[in-house]
Amino acid sequence: MTARVLVVDDNAANIKLLEARLRAEYFEVLTANSGYEALEICGREHADVVLLDVMMPGMDGFEVCRRLKADPKTQMIPVVMVTALDQPSDRIRGLEAGADDFLAKPVDDIALITRVKNLARVKQLSDELVMRLTTMDQGIAGSDLINDINSKEAKGTLLLVEDRAAIAKRIKVVLEENHEVLLARSQEEAQGLLGKHDIDLVLVSLDMEGADALHFCSHIRSLGKTRHLPIMVLSEQGDKERMLRALDLGVNDFVIRPVDRNELLARVRTQIKRRRFSEHLYKRLEERVEQASRDPLTGMFNRRHLEEQLQAMIEDSLRTQKGLSVILADIDFFKSVNDNYGHDIGDQVLRQFSSRLQQNIRRLDMAFRIGGEEFLIVLPKTTEEKAQIVGERLRAVIEDTPFKISEGDDNITVTTSIGLSSVCSSKDTIDSLLKRADEALYKAKKSGRNQVVSNAA
Repeated sequence: MTARVLVVDDNAANIKLLEARLRAEYFEVLTANSGYEALEICGREHADVVLLDVMMPGMDGFEVCRRLKADPKTQMIPVVMVTALDQPSDRIRGLEAGADDFLAKPVDDIALITRVKNLARVKQLSDELVMRLTTMDQGIAGSDLINDINSKEAKGTLLLVEDRAAIAKRIKVVLEENHEVLLARSQEEAQGLLGKHDIDLVLVSLDMEGADALHFCSHIRSLGKTRHLPIMVLSEQGDKERMLRALDLGVNDFVIRPVDRNELLARVRTQIKRRRFSEHLYKRLEERVEQASRDPLTGMFNRRHLEEQLQAMIEDSLRTQKGLSVILADIDFFKSVNDNYGHDIGDQVLRQFSSRLQQNIRRLDMAFRIGGEEFLIVLPKTTEEKAQIVGERLRAVIEDTPFKISEGDDNITVTTSIGLSSVCSSKDTIDSLLKRADEALYKAKKSGRNQVVSNAA
């Protein structure tokens, strides 16, 4: 994968060394000699990951990280602290400043590339989601989304997978201060809990007896439901090869035993905040996609969605031979409603009309508003004869009860003309099916309106 990495260090030799290693893996590299320069570059350039030296004159790495994470424009850039400091308190200080990971000097090549790839992958996925959402909704900025997430507490439901009772108990006690913790003592038990609960983070011990923890992590990544679920592994000191392999498989983070309480809580908090951010983005995208396929006045599907769905439904009908029919309904003399009562009342009639249609069809049927006062009902697994019955029922529910309007005590009597057609041959397409329904509707109107006319072929 390609990504842009900013290397920040006051030592030119360190910069050249990291730059050479990253360029060898085809990363694009930016460099900064101070914290101030790093902030300036991040403000004007796109960066996927920042490798940040801790000990720098003027402004140390902790302060640079805090400022990056405090700025809505840069706070989602992953920051990796590069440090010779090895005390747990130093790591905690970095995590509290917002750091996403650490690399110890001298930097190991495999650890460097693995961590950068892992964090760049997360960043690019978030960037893509933000871009798609802001493109669909011009009224919202990516920083607004981030601030919305940051305003929420990073509390969640955690799944701890650990077969050693004493170790599991100690970790569970720490995590339960802020989170709900489910414990699984085997991978099979963990899979069952994943299926039953909405999990925010999985913590997996790499040292479970008789179990391949890396295979389990890979399995989580392979399933649609859990593909984007954050995973943290718990490992013994010195188990470098498996930790790096875990990161390469898509594991998000790791904690080395003996586990420092504050470091564990900080890393869990970071992963849950990322999870909340991704969930929020996906939810907003689904809402925007749904809105794009709906008519804003009536809430019915629109013509665009009709074109996306109907051809597949025709093909399914031809394959299963179970029939497919469409009903094209038009409000009679709707122009006179607008002329006599105004467009606001006309909109009320359209909403009530669409509501009656939707309340009198099956769940598997689909209703669309395809024109000003023109509506289409798609009836899967429905023959022409059954569609005629449905059409007559819809015609009657429109005519039988006057439409209530908000102004005054007047009610408006409304009728509808309906044309219907059904799939008849393998040559049928969206155009042919709708053309026949339109011809039938024209006949219904020409024959006096307020009636149902079929045109199967």
